[in-house]
Amino acid sequence: MKTQNIRECEFQRVYAQIDLDVIRNNVMCMKEHINPHTRIMAVLKTDAYGHGCIPIAKCIDAFECIYGYGVASAEEALILRNEGITKPILILGYSFSYSYEPLIREDICLTVFREDTLLQLSEAAGKVGRKAKIHIKVDTGMSRIGIPADDRGFMLIQKAMEMENICIEGIFTHFAKADERDKTDALHQLTVFQDFLQRIESELGLHIPIKHCGNSAAILEMPSTQMDIVRPGAILYGLWPSGEPNPEIMKLKPALSLHSHVIFVKDLHKGQSVSYGGTFTAEKEMRIATIPVGYGDGYPRMLSGKGHVLIRGQKAPILGRVCMDQFMVDVTEIDDVTEGDHVTLIGTDGAEQITAEFLGELSGRFNYELVCCLGKRIPRVYVSGGNISAVRAPYEA
Repeated sequence: MKTQNIRECEFQRVYAQIDLDVIRNNVMCMKEHINPHTRIMAVLKTDAYGHGCIPIAKCIDAFECIYGYGVASAEEALILRNEGITKPILILGYSFSYSYEPLIREDICLTVFREDTLLQLSEAAGKVGRKAKIHIKVDTGMSRIGIPADDRGFMLIQKAMEMENICIEGIFTHFAKADERDKTDALHQLTVFQDFLQRIESELGLHIPIKHCGNSAAILEMPSTQMDIVRPGAILYGLWPSGEPNPEIMKLKPALSLHSHVIFVKDLHKGQSVSYGGTFTAEKEMRIATIPVGYGDGYPRMLSGKGHVLIRGQKAPILGRVCMDQFMVDVTEIDDVTEGDHVTLIGTDGAEQITAEFLGELSGRFNYELVCCLGKRIPRVYVSGGNISAVRAPYEA
């Protein structure tokens, strides 16, 4: 719902509204759903799925159930530290050697699955004068990154144990199909991971403090994956994992909505075409409105001719191709549309709603790809208790 006191004069072209109360509610829903001893590593990669990593981290940082944060790169990790986030941070992907010394210095955990990484990290840790904290990534079926759960992977863990500058803080894997109704493959991955953990403990006598594998889909539907921590990404923001989720499992709400305003209204006569390529031609007298948003903002071009927006609580179908900075909609059946009218691109207006899931399906994407791609020229407006708590201006980091 649009917050009443947003200073729309500053955001008339477009703004994304992020409701921090909804983010907190989603965390509490997760807390009630997981085991009491399991804590949450909130995944903030890709600028918190387009929501803004700093405001989201600061919004939930005080919750005891929040163990720390997962990111994708050194840059994302260091941004959080530079903004005063002191809880544990894990880089979930590969980190390049140029970043090792500052990451170790800032007590940021790195994912390891290559022997050369271990050697370089040990050397960098010696220079910094403190141990490098690592989480070992195990490939149990994703076939992306990770050590195999066999003798080769076992040997890498042995080597890591022998390095005095390396601290093995955690070990984890990632599911490829936890969001599918048939959990056979995901359960097989879990078994492979658990068997490997048992071998590490029995043959090496190594107890790794933090074990984790539960992503958003697993948190919802696979309670057996709840180990020391879980790693929610999409569901933190109220986005459902792909597949066929059951919304009754957890009362999540989407935190982000996207808004604009009508900048031009005109009559379209029979035979006139709309936008590049003239892919839509009027077969009757029509009235159309222009919206100053386009694929340059991350609004999908694939919505051309098949998406819609909400104006005055009614659906206004997109006509013709979405341009880089503008697109046109049909307002023939909506009474008295004028320049300056509010437009909802994602969110609720009256009884109608447009979800990221719906737009993702229409545009050949999926929901969190859609919000991740919302561009930096879209200001983010953060609300709490019905009031604006922060604003991130266009292109602001």
